[in-house]
Amino acid sequence: MSELLFELPLRSADRAPHAHALVHKNNAIDYASLARAIDGFANAAVGGLGIGKLERIAVYLPKVPETVVAMFGAARAGCVFVPVNPLLKPAQVGHILRDCNVSALVTSGERAAALADELRTCTDLRHLVLTGAGESAPSGGHFAVHAWRDLAAHPGATGLHRVIDTDMVSIFYTSGSTGRPKGVVLSHRNMVTGAHSVAGYLGNTAEDRLLAVLPFGFDYGFSQLSTAFHAGASVTLMDYLLARDILTALARERITGLAGVPPLWAQLADLRWPESLTTHLRYLTNSGGAMPGATLQKLRDALPRTQVFLMYGLTEAFRSTYLPPAEIDNRPGSMGKAIPNAEIMVVRPDGAPCAPEEPGELVHRGSLVSLGYWNDPVKTAERFKPSPGQDKGLVLTELAVWSGDTVRMDKDGYLYFVGRRDEMIKTSGYRVSPTEIEEVAFASGLVADATAIGVPHPTLGQAAVLVAAPADGRAPADGPLLDAIRKELPAFMVPARIVWREGLPRNPNGKYDRASLASELKGLFSEGAP
Repeated sequence: MSELLFELPLRSADRAPHAHALVHKNNAIDYASLARAIDGFANAAVGGLGIGKLERIAVYLPKVPETVVAMFGAARAGCVFVPVNPLLKPAQVGHILRDCNVSALVTSGERAAALADELRTCTDLRHLVLTGAGESAPSGGHFAVHAWRDLAAHPGATGLHRVIDTDMVSIFYTSGSTGRPKGVVLSHRNMVTGAHSVAGYLGNTAEDRLLAVLPFGFDYGFSQLSTAFHAGASVTLMDYLLARDILTALARERITGLAGVPPLWAQLADLRWPESLTTHLRYLTNSGGAMPGATLQKLRDALPRTQVFLMYGLTEAFRSTYLPPAEIDNRPGSMGKAIPNAEIMVVRPDGAPCAPEEPGELVHRGSLVSLGYWNDPVKTAERFKPSPGQDKGLVLTELAVWSGDTVRMDKDGYLYFVGRRDEMIKTSGYRVSPTEIEEVAFASGLVADATAIGVPHPTLGQAAVLVAAPADGRAPADGPLLDAIRKELPAFMVPARIVWREGLPRNPNGKYDRASLASELKGLFSEGAP
């Protein structure tokens, strides 16, 4: 097994240099070419740009080959890549760049122009690398601008930085319940162990062809690359507009594996699947929320020869559980058992193990547990705590991820999701901070009070609902408020519904009483609700 993340594609290049690694539109890139490009970027980062060991290189691009090369090239250089979801708006991107002191940003000229105001405040940024031909750079002053094509032609460095498997290699940003996104720090060991484990239970081989439709800034989306490169499989890169475009790509590229989130599966399940897909589409995977039973059944009816893997994951531990396809009918609603090389426990607040069927907090231990939250010791201490049941003779404490999710375990060890203990809104496979929505609502000047909550939704898992009181002298009006929110936040963070109130309930501490609102509105999207 490879020990360092960048070794996954490089070792596949050694085994089968002419096998396809990436497919994008009408172009295919073999493993040998990908390996050369990764080495080229790494050499340029160290020798040309002078990026130091473990310095951060952010990548803010759609799913194009340059995105993959930059991420794995940064890892090859001994640096840390920060994949930024291309759906994020400039203010959110700027926060990420500043939060983890990014030294270099790889993006397009168009995206850089939109970030111009934010980049001026990113004082640690020394290099801006632009992809595409003829794209101009924003004025900055404190950073140099480079063309991707010139960087790719760099002759090489005197030596790349040496790293080991416990060194950090990536920071994935996930929204937090208290405001701005938090950076989850992942090591080479985390990501390679995850790739090995997932590729193992999915049975990935060099014959597989995976379709990547999820953002690479989403750990589940990035996993399509790491598992494929571990097995020597190929990955087709796709940014889709319509769900039916995915079906076209599945047939055209003879895809064998597809990963998705519940809202996407809900769209796809209602389409007519080409019968030809049954001859090559080997599996589907779901994570980012429970797949509704009706959706699951439609997919299984349309694809009787295709296996469906239901999974659960934490960015803080990369991957956690899966339900074998053979157990779907036997364990309806189950999120499965721990993936290989992980232990999942269900515990009481004091760390004692729960009895079978007793609800408790899911705790994940093992080599998949990340290195904590970047530059946030308080939140890290809240979520990363001593693993339960350690032998008292161990002097050094092993840390585990305490997920904040309430689950139960049956007598056979299968897990079932109960609910979230924190205030995060988990919608469309994303974890959304209520505070971020609230900040934008207040900034609009249209509300006097506002709080965002997650409400159960049949296809989204949860839908964001904004409960608001209008500003003095203003009548409640959804349109202007939603327009203001859409200008600042990506589509998946825009509330599905605004509920207007004269005032919002508060608890004794003076905080918004989210719990009472959540209880009151829990049936808002249920069948038959107005």
